Amino acid sequence: MDFEQIYQKYFHDIYLYIKSLSNNESIAEEITQEAFFKALKAIDSFDGSTDIRAWLFTIAKNTYFSHYKRNKKHLDFTEEHSTGVQLVNHIINEEEAFIIHQFLHSMDEPYKEVFSLRMFGELPFGKIGKLFGKSDGWARVTFYRARKQIIAYMEEINHERD
Repeated sequence: MDFEQIYQKYFHDIYLYIKSLSNNESIAEEITQEAFFKALKAIDSFDGSTDIRAWLFTIAKNTYFSHYKRNKKHLDFTEEHSTGVQLVNHIINEEEAFIIHQFLHSMDEPYKEVFSLRMFGELPFGKIGKLFGKSDGWARVTFYRARKQIIAYMEEINHERD
């Protein structure tokens, strides 16, 4: 598959992922373009050991976080499931958002990637499972374990503050 086909196939998914992070269409478009530019420059280093979609999501995520750090804009990390259950309700300011993103960055795989794909990429568990060659049940369990780690970490941080 040439890069033009990759671009055509994954642009919309990456755009939606970045839009979910930024809540801003123009920023999402800008970051998505920048992420694909970075991917084009680094395509020769892609070894194929992971799905190209996951690789692109990682580049997009890192590009967004670099943009975020440069502009120090507030991230809204609160997300609702289709069931209406609030996923993370710990973010009330930029400092806490950054703490969660730092923790997310330090999490072990596959928890970090599954959580990011579900939260930021808004991918269903079935597709996440396919990316890893696993079942949707595996993706669901991995996501909830990652979620549990983040909540426990935030509770620990909040307890230390008190």
